[in-house]
Amino acid sequence: MSQRLLNLLEPVVTDLGYELWHLESVGAGRSSVLRLYIDSPEGIALEDCEKVSREVSALLDVEDTSSSQYQLEVSSPGMDRPLVTADHFQRFIGERARINMFAPVAGQRKFRGTILAVNGDMVDLGCDDQTYSLATGDMAKARLEPVFEE
Repeated sequence: MSQRLLNLLEPVVTDLGYELWHLESVGAGRSSVLRLYIDSPEGIALEDCEKVSREVSALLDVEDTSSSQYQLEVSSPGMDRPLVTADHFQRFIGERARINMFAPVAGQRKFRGTILAVNGDMVDLGCDDQTYSLATGDMAKARLEPVFEE
């Protein structure tokens, strides 16, 4: 995702009282989707998404950041939120995560375990009886794995 777009949108979302958790662009041309995940300590309701969507749409219309059409989506990161930055992992130490790597680490690309520690851009993930150190920059996809108590 363009750093310019992130720098443009983050202050708007922050000024509205939310955290811009993640920003992604999916697809191309007429099927292009710009997706913003917003968060707050109180959680996110539909009205929050609508408020951010109105402000971001207005800003993007004025800035004309792209000559292509796009569909804007604003939502909560959800219980299985994407984990992208070291700060995201840091916030959820002790929680479970699913991580897919671009290239194999110790012979595997898919990991499922507990976030043990974060050192710089390295995440220590405990899987069964082993600990793997995984670089956030080498992760294709990472999500929090909600645990439901019975």
